[in-house]
Amino acid sequence: MKHLLLVVWLVGSTHVGEAFHATPPPHHRAIVLSALTERQQQFWEDVEEGLEGIERFYLKQNNGQNLERIRTFCASSQGLIPPPQGYASGHEPSEEHVPDLTAKPFWDTSDDPEMFPWAAPLEASVNIIQREFREQLLNSNRFAADSVWQNQVMGAGWSAVRLQRLGVWNMENCQAFPETYELLRSLNIPLAVRGVCFARQAPGSGVQPHSDGRNFILTSHLGLSIPAATNDGKECWIEVGGERRGWQEGKLTTLDTSFTHSTGNPTQQDRHVLILDFWHPELTTAERAALEFVYDLRNKFESGVVPFRKPKSLQQQEENVLGNWWKSVTGG
Repeated sequence: MKHLLLVVWLVGSTHVGEAFHATPPPHHRAIVLSALTERQQQFWEDVEEGLEGIERFYLKQNNGQNLERIRTFCASSQGLIPPPQGYASGHEPSEEHVPDLTAKPFWDTSDDPEMFPWAAPLEASVNIIQREFREQLLNSNRFAADSVWQNQVMGAGWSAVRLQRLGVWNMENCQAFPETYELLRSLNIPLAVRGVCFARQAPGSGVQPHSDGRNFILTSHLGLSIPAATNDGKECWIEVGGERRGWQEGKLTTLDTSFTHSTGNPTQQDRHVLILDFWHPELTTAERAALEFVYDLRNKFESGVVPFRKPKSLQQQEENVLGNWWKSVTGG
């Protein structure tokens, strides 16, 4: 399944990525992208202007890091180049795609301190998170209050409590988990646009197979409360790119959600994990900064923070038309 293009975020879209692991309905993806609205043209002009400034800074400060792959991402997101093809079986990247990043269903984060220096310390501190989680969330209605972004793919059995999204911490929720909040901040996890949440999978429910599309974000599930196997040997499972695994309490299960993935809880108890979305480790510092800028700007456009202006390209066209008309009138 393809994810919604950035180019259509103003054309009847839901918030891309707001449903943590959800793909927009087919009628959204069927929108014809042959022409951009003036608002969309304004957005991409502002993106280009911002990227130029970011690239100048990092070319000077960080050993010549350029944004060539991010410009390809922008072209793909606008539908200016053919959509990306999967790198492996079950890989379904969307048009929001950064080329040449390693793609594999599962990543062993806790065994790679060089690439994921935060992973092992997080596992070592899981008791802090579990204790606050049990005190605040079990037998509470907090999940129902923050589960508005589930959809047909996620199913009625999946719900969550948001701690962070788009780089902004939900302080009302974080105040209920002060030690978890401070721990996550202290580890300098390179959290990406979808952020952090506690997620619950109810007994007998599952998430349908789908791809989130974005290949530049990885997702870790930290096992908090994982039901034991049933008497007939059935266990909670997650399948990514055709490979099926389970969760372990206190351990990270890390996946690339641009692969088709699904989950199931065949037990009689809730399954709880802490979900963290973070930038792909092969992105450069400059590329992370650029992607953060693009998605922050998109949300400012969606919320109306950025006022409308006529795109510069259209202003130039109108000036040219007016100039030609004047020349025809005056004979100049």
